[in-house]
Amino acid sequence: MQPLNLAFVGCGYATRKHSKTIASLQYNIKRYYASRDRGKAETFSSRLGGSGSFASYEDAFASPIVDAVLIATPPAQHLEQTLAALHAGKHVIVEKPPFLHAADFDKVRKAAHGTGRRVFVAENYFYKPLAYRIRELLQSGVIGEVLFLHINALKWQKADDWRNELSLAGGGALFEGGIHWVNFIANLGLTLESVTGFQPVAHGDLDKSMLAALEYEEGAVGALYYSWETPSLFKGLRLSKIYGRQGSITFESNGLFILLRGKRRRLIFPGFSDIAGYKRMFRDFFACILESKEPEFTFASAERDLHLIEEIYRTAKRNA
Repeated sequence: MQPLNLAFVGCGYATRKHSKTIASLQYNIKRYYASRDRGKAETFSSRLGGSGSFASYEDAFASPIVDAVLIATPPAQHLEQTLAALHAGKHVIVEKPPFLHAADFDKVRKAAHGTGRRVFVAENYFYKPLAYRIRELLQSGVIGEVLFLHINALKWQKADDWRNELSLAGGGALFEGGIHWVNFIANLGLTLESVTGFQPVAHGDLDKSMLAALEYEEGAVGALYYSWETPSLFKGLRLSKIYGRQGSITFESNGLFILLRGKRRRLIFPGFSDIAGYKRMFRDFFACILESKEPEFTFASAERDLHLIEEIYRTAKRNA
């Protein structure tokens, strides 16, 4: 690969995680770190093997050595920073959820077109080995016509940082974390026709639990259960299931295993080395930047996910 200079915008958990993943790919990616706190940016660069730091986000955008930025700040800041980076001539990788509103995609699309730069949305769930294997199994027809989907994404998660502030997070648990699962249910090889939200108990402005009823054009129906306030085995071990006329697919929701019962019976291990899909995602994004091709997970698909989130919230409010 040609060398690529990438600046992280925001120095927190996501930046630390992504930096280590990118370093493990052994590509020629030089990593820089930008923060509103100069000392924090310098510390991240030093501890994570970076090539330098910036004392502000604006300095990173303006720097002639930076080719692309990865925006890992709270969601409320994503749109402004994405537009600023594009106008400065940088490619952008933006963390999920990318923007607060689906309508924001048009603003970003226009800016990207005007500058000739690319924008990628970091949706790792699309790239998870689990997702690829389930898509392959459903496409093969091994369980026949799909009838029901039961997607279990219940867990207990502490949210005592910016995720607990509506002005920064932009939404509750479904928006901040559940959007990954909305991507999952929309990319199974079936056509998601409608979603309807139901919130079991509301405490405050930020939702912690949500149920989404699903209807697919092919006739299948299902439910996505998402929560940050429901304890689960080992703090996250959960089983989900897809039922067909000729069998079923049971899978551990994190991607540990798949149990196939249908025309064939198999125990499948999708893959542990990249169980969260980050490596495949970044390989795809970097190849797209350097070779000017479309990513597997497109900008339009990310826009669709946010439309679905908005519809779940809208109908949940109606059904309250």
